[in-house]
Amino acid sequence: MDKIKVLLVDDSAVVREVLASELGRDPEIQVLGAAHDAYAARNKILSLAPDVVLLDIEMPRMGGLTFLRRLMHYHPVPVIIVSSFTMPGGHLALDAISSGAVDVMCKPGPGFPLSEMTEMLAAKIKAAAQVKFRRSSRKASDSNSDSNEPLKLPGSPQRVVAIGASTGGPQAIETVLRQFPKDGPATLIVQHMPAYFTLSFAQRLDKACHMEVKEAVDGDIVRPGLALVAPGNVHMLLRQHGTRLRVQIKDGPMVYHQRPSIEVLFQSMARCQGVEFVAALLTGMGSDGAQGLLALRQHGAYTIAQDQATSVVFGMPAVAIQCGAACEVAPLPRIARSLLAHACGPAAASK
Repeated sequence: MDKIKVLLVDDSAVVREVLASELGRDPEIQVLGAAHDAYAARNKILSLAPDVVLLDIEMPRMGGLTFLRRLMHYHPVPVIIVSSFTMPGGHLALDAISSGAVDVMCKPGPGFPLSEMTEMLAAKIKAAAQVKFRRSSRKASDSNSDSNEPLKLPGSPQRVVAIGASTGGPQAIETVLRQFPKDGPATLIVQHMPAYFTLSFAQRLDKACHMEVKEAVDGDIVRPGLALVAPGNVHMLLRQHGTRLRVQIKDGPMVYHQRPSIEVLFQSMARCQGVEFVAALLTGMGSDGAQGLLALRQHGAYTIAQDQATSVVFGMPAVAIQCGAACEVAPLPRIARSLLAHACGPAAASK
């Protein structure tokens, strides 16, 4: 099998050397070379034809975001942003995704050791290498975001909605959530993102959507009209406290190479007694959430997997479909309507 060819673009020689050494240990990845700025990167992309580009945001002469926009306009190639993001930098990460980056990643730091970082980065590289810049896929994601009119609820929200996504997920989740009305069903969201990014992601969704959206904190009550986004680098679980449902935020090992993990949330939901759910597994690489979606279906939930045509990476939904976890396979533009119908309808039992 051919190796995935990677080009590193970072103004730090130390970062280039460390990443090249660490990624070189993966038998499926070949680091073609490195560039210290956007101009050198442009020439190497044209001469070496990498499958994936790792790009820093802060660089001399031309910033990474400007270079990314030009690259996606003239020579589209899968790009993963790898940068030293801080809390304010989360908005830059989302701007990068909006500009065409496949994924974003923090450089190693306190609480995020190099070994964990390179394990996650290798997985993201393998996901990015699968991305084909099909206009139909991206337009399918954006087709409903042009209209800001929400769908009407078919009844009172009776069930909790859960959504999990990875590569391509920020746009997909926004496409779904923008169709939910202000009084939509209680919603839990896990998007594979590092710390800092999820707060900016939740804030951006809150501005774009009718429902209130916030990054979850430990003990938040799950209620209609509110969507809770799992914080980066920790897991989110659902717990029963008497008649109320609350989220629990906790540390723990990565599950399916992810933290937060969709699987952790879905399995915690499947253990709840006397509570009904509707769940969707959207675009992304790997298998995180597939077994959890199956557990939810066996629990009586109505479950949905995004179809291949509208997925940026048809990994997690494909695994869910193969293991029989999905009651329905749907294109992205139809998922919100199906979620609302089964969250508010008379019966959500699986088919």
